Amino acid sequence: MFMAIGGAAVAVFATVAQAAEAPAPTLTDAMTKIDSATLVANTIWTLIAGMLVFFMNLGFCALETGLCRRKNAVNILAKNFVVFSVSSVAFWVVGVAFMYGNGNPFIGLPAFVPSLLPFDAAKMAGAASLDWANVSPAVKFFFQLAFAGTAATIVSGAVAERIKFGSFMIFAFIIVAFIYPTTGHWIWGGGWLSTLSTPFHDFAGSTVVHSVGGWAALAGIILLGPRLGKYNADGKVNPIPGHNMGLAAIGAFVLWLGWFGFNPGSTMQANLAAGHIAVTTNTAAAFATIAATATAWLVLGKPDFSMILNGCLAGLVAITAPCAVVSVGGAAMIGAIAGVLVVLSVLMWDRLKIDDPVGALSVHLVCGVFGTICVGLFASPDVIPINGTVCLAGLFYGGGVTQLVSQLIGIGAVGGTVFAVSLVAWAILKATVGIRVSASEEIEGLDIGEHGMEAYPGFAADAGSEPSTSTGVTATTHGKAVAVTTA
Repeated sequence: MFMAIGGAAVAVFATVAQAAEAPAPTLTDAMTKIDSATLVANTIWTLIAGMLVFFMNLGFCALETGLCRRKNAVNILAKNFVVFSVSSVAFWVVGVAFMYGNGNPFIGLPAFVPSLLPFDAAKMAGAASLDWANVSPAVKFFFQLAFAGTAATIVSGAVAERIKFGSFMIFAFIIVAFIYPTTGHWIWGGGWLSTLSTPFHDFAGSTVVHSVGGWAALAGIILLGPRLGKYNADGKVNPIPGHNMGLAAIGAFVLWLGWFGFNPGSTMQANLAAGHIAVTTNTAAAFATIAATATAWLVLGKPDFSMILNGCLAGLVAITAPCAVVSVGGAAMIGAIAGVLVVLSVLMWDRLKIDDPVGALSVHLVCGVFGTICVGLFASPDVIPINGTVCLAGLFYGGGVTQLVSQLIGIGAVGGTVFAVSLVAWAILKATVGIRVSASEEIEGLDIGEHGMEAYPGFAADAGSEPSTSTGVTATTHGKAVAVTTA
């Protein structure tokens, strides 16, 4: 792993040296007029969609911060802010080459390190897997970068409130530089899953992005362990409520908006399919929100607001893979099932003592897998032809199990690979730099311990200022019993 990072660094320095010898591009080169109306439309649409996906970082940031405790707010804000910078470096240095480079069925070869500058991005033009999109290489890179950053951000919420800041940043680099691009190459980079007799289909990333982030997060949670006071020795689950549901709601709305870039933008072309995809995306989100509300009301006795928010996101994740190949009615069914599934999944992970503060596993892993399966169930040949001629047909639309089998193969291959490699990466970090803060630091709050500052200075942190979730609870960490208080 570290040899690969070193090799990537050497490639970057070599590229910089070559650039220094090349003649400097002129202003005329950079400002060349685009004469093709199609290229103009594709470029503007893809850029706007990429910006919406980038804007989703704010949504994740606000949602995660609101669903966690105030004593960790600065830490969560910092992770979500810095992670996209780390992702940008990792994807530029080597990730995009491993994902889209012309290599073999299992990995793209880093034969190029594309420049951030549009007039040098022609180095990326050799990526055959992206030739179908009639936009410049620089635009393709920007759009795909926004997706890569999302995979790393998903991990942040699942390991919140006890992860070391530096260790998370290192893992974020690893997932975007190596893990995400490898499995992404199999599906979107011309790899083996895309060349099956019935190709695996994941239009906008239920598996490529969401379940990859979910599998990596699950590995991290297992090695981290639960937050102090979350589970009693007798198995009782102690709820640890978020400190700002208004902030969480803003985050969910921003994510909902950003998904209109995430899914329709994956056309990477200004075509009529984008409108249909926007409608299926919104329909799934709406039905999932209602279904999650009803399910929480029935199961928990109250319409828990955090379940409502995660219900919406569950529908969005589930529709991400099949959004271009299902009818609006199919999208409604997918959303409704996802809304029920996410509530039951949150309760399941708690019973398994897998502590996920924001429900990331339920939203991104469980519903990412479910959405990928839905391609094999709900794909309708009457919706949108793929590649102009080939139409997908799911089990419920007369297609038999052929597509479903391909989807299951992809889910198993990607899930097994990402979980195993992530587990090794987390284990190496745990054995070297460590991945969990000390018990005293966790009790005091990561804002003070990791950053030396508070999100809300001047507000008293007394016992009555915020609901206590585990008064008098004694938890065990690293073999030692500690008294736990929460703030």
